[in-house]
Amino acid sequence: MIQPSWMQCSTAAITALGLFVLFESSGSYSLLAQMPNSSTSAHPTLQSSSKSQKNHLFRIIQDGKFGFMDHTGTIIIPPQFELVWSFVDGRAQFKENDNYGYIDETGKKVIPSQFRLAFAFSDGLALVVLGTQYGYIDRTGKLIISPRFEDALAFKEGLAAVKMNDKYGYINKSGQFVIPPQYDYALSFSEGLAAVQLNEQWGYIDKTGKFVIQPQLAGDYLAGNGNFREGLAGFQIDQQWGYIDKTGKVAIAPQFEEIREFSEGLATVKKDGKWGYIDKTGKLLIPARFATSDRFSEGLAAVKLDNKFGFIDQTGQFIIASQFDYALNFTNGLALVYTGGNAGYIDKTGQYIWQPTR
Repeated sequence: MIQPSWMQCSTAAITALGLFVLFESSGSYSLLAQMPNSSTSAHPTLQSSSKSQKNHLFRIIQDGKFGFMDHTGTIIIPPQFELVWSFVDGRAQFKENDNYGYIDETGKKVIPSQFRLAFAFSDGLALVVLGTQYGYIDRTGKLIISPRFEDALAFKEGLAAVKMNDKYGYINKSGQFVIPPQYDYALSFSEGLAAVQLNEQWGYIDKTGKFVIQPQLAGDYLAGNGNFREGLAGFQIDQQWGYIDKTGKVAIAPQFEEIREFSEGLATVKKDGKWGYIDKTGKLLIPARFATSDRFSEGLAAVKLDNKFGFIDQTGQFIIASQFDYALNFTNGLALVYTGGNAGYIDKTGQYIWQPTR
């Protein structure tokens, strides 16, 4: 069993992309895990096949350098990078001399560090920043859409939200506007619809730019509740959250303090200060008793109870007992957990694949 040493770091370790979770322990902050960035919004994770689990690489750190292991805990790419992100479509961003490039799954630098910011690949293209302008590259590093936008999101479902002249619209993979810039803000397409903001109100458009749901909704859509997942999206009235369907009809009445997107048929919601899980009728299937809870992923969800994290199944039963100081959901068969100032990976039986050490 390989036992890596995990770096303790200060808040200065937060990168400009804000892609790392930091956990406070004994007055210091420790680097835990990479989180999705603005170009790669989190999606419900389906059951992973054994093949994809075996091929997936997990990010590790030793002596302040990043590398990757496989699902058995074997180091595949020795720790050598200042900063590195997770692999998507066979490419992972790395940081070198305050610039960003991409490596392949052998650790080879296939796209030199030349970008001020670089995001994960999505729909075959990656969002990059040169100077202050956003553009898109392919997997060879070739600029497919030249940097000319003030802000941009990743391509989703063939379109990307971009900002030009202080307004947002949508481009195709040729860089042509298919929906002209006209919105105060715009989110990525999800299940055929995208949330857009006009005059502080949110609505939903289809891929022709036609409003399917008129701008009339309020709420913190930038927190991730505005994307349709499994046919439903969040909305807010009088500080209470509920869900609408794709016609704009209320599917679950506003009654929750906070909500998250549906994943694997359930959504975690906050009621009376505690988190539980509802089904698509709004029925509370798992009572609200957790201090914190995450979406279901690969059949399990990370929850916090009695000041410790563990994992429950969809009946609410603990499959892995609450014992960790922090835990992230399962991805490709493993979950990152944190305890006693140390971090490691466990499998679905709760056994360590990567022993937690400093």
